[in-house]
Amino acid sequence: MRHLLTAALLLAGTAANAQTISTETMKEVTKELSSDAYEGRAPTTPAEDKTIAYIVQRFEKAGLKPGNKGKWTQDVPLVEITANNVQPLVFSGGKAPVSLDYRKDMVIATYRVTPKVAIKDSDVVFVGYGINAPERGWNDYAGLDVKGKTVVILVNDPDYKSTETKGLFEGKAMTYYGRWVYKYEEAARQGAAAAIIVHDTVPAAYGWGVVQSSWTGPQLEQDTPGDHMDQSQAIGWMQLDKAKALFASAGKDFDALVAAASQKGFKAVPLGVKASVSWDNSIKRQASKNVVGILPGTAKPDEVVLYSAHWDHLGRCDAVKGDDICNGAVDNASGIGGLVALAEAHAKAGAAKRSVVFLAVTAEESGLLGSKFYAENPVYPLAKTVGGVNMDSLNVLGKTKDFTIVGGGKSELEDLVKPFVAAEGRVIVPEERPEAGGYYRSDHFSFAKLGVPMLYGESGDDLVNGGKEAGKKAAEDYTQNRYHKPQDEYDANWDWSGAVSDLNIYYGLGRQLAEGAAWPNWYPTAEFRAVRDKSRAGQ
Repeated sequence: MRHLLTAALLLAGTAANAQTISTETMKEVTKELSSDAYEGRAPTTPAEDKTIAYIVQRFEKAGLKPGNKGKWTQDVPLVEITANNVQPLVFSGGKAPVSLDYRKDMVIATYRVTPKVAIKDSDVVFVGYGINAPERGWNDYAGLDVKGKTVVILVNDPDYKSTETKGLFEGKAMTYYGRWVYKYEEAARQGAAAAIIVHDTVPAAYGWGVVQSSWTGPQLEQDTPGDHMDQSQAIGWMQLDKAKALFASAGKDFDALVAAASQKGFKAVPLGVKASVSWDNSIKRQASKNVVGILPGTAKPDEVVLYSAHWDHLGRCDAVKGDDICNGAVDNASGIGGLVALAEAHAKAGAAKRSVVFLAVTAEESGLLGSKFYAENPVYPLAKTVGGVNMDSLNVLGKTKDFTIVGGGKSELEDLVKPFVAAEGRVIVPEERPEAGGYYRSDHFSFAKLGVPMLYGESGDDLVNGGKEAGKKAAEDYTQNRYHKPQDEYDANWDWSGAVSDLNIYYGLGRQLAEGAAWPNWYPTAEFRAVRDKSRAGQ
């Protein structure tokens, strides 16, 4: 695919980037969806109906057609589980009992659809990073039976402290093995009754406040046959200082065991203590909705180019100065603003040879549930989905000199996007914070796992006005003070020039795919290559 980067392609990229992206549209949509009237856009709440109606209105106004067999929406069956009467998580049998209070010291939840969870005197085992990766010669569960036991797990993966992006677990670049989702999946496969991750701000890439707001209150999961009874009874997080207290009570050196867990051949360590915790669950089954709009293709309408962004946020959350609405302006009302602006741009340019689909998905904040459901139940077959772009939080700080591909080194879309980045006078740079595992934290990943190449790119930190120092400072300020908090609100003073530049790139790439005949694939070393090859071979 690299041979496609020719002078002709560069010219095509420049022409494609000339399409106007409406700043006003992005402002209007972001301001509207992040207003208090939408109560934080939590799925399955009354605010969802208002959110869906507004997105449909904007899609229709942009010139799209209903994308799901004549309907604008796709039902996504969800089950809402709310923990009540949560008792402290108590570790007994050590030098002294260690008790963790809900929200303050720990959060606890379950995937199981059950009215009550009760774990009593469950043996506790430290399993390091909780990874079983035979292809890397690594198994933290080797020779271990954890059925009915509670496993304590470190966040991220073994070489996250590396200064490079190479190593057994790709150095400081987080792999899927570093994500909490994987750790709970593996613990369940191993039969653990409970899986508790130790929170540490640096390797987690976010503070305790994010965990607290995201893991308390109503929790959503896909409503599937079997009620997830194959999962662990309890999943959760604990504060770092409480983990250290637990290990001290067990007569273990926490720092020494963390260091040991980073080395190949690590053996899990029983802590000689027992865990107990219980709570009640209220259960509500209810469908949420993805919104699907389409600009039908003229020559190959069955072949699809996809743009995606999630519409949901956290709803009502922990109050800050009396404000308990997590408005989610940047995350991700701005992404929906970008989705509508791209729909307008493509519609104004006229239908392309292939169809272009615009997908606003639900329940991203609950574990990519809306995109996962679509990918597993696609309106348009994944084997006929050429590829696309996912948007999660647009740049409202101003234009940057650089452009970052999150999770770079995976697909041929990275080659195809280069001329469009160059046409914006920008350069592609390595991901600044690969240790945050951004590639596994947004909706493109649901498609990638099933073989569809999706670009997830964003502005870098090198601001045209202010440079890298100002860009990094602003990014850190957002993460610490606004991300997943009520302070993520619309600001009339935002500079949208960076968002426009990014959307020019997304437009150019999508338009080229829609007008062309290319089927970009994953690089041979990418973990999703085999799935894509099998999918395409069936056509």
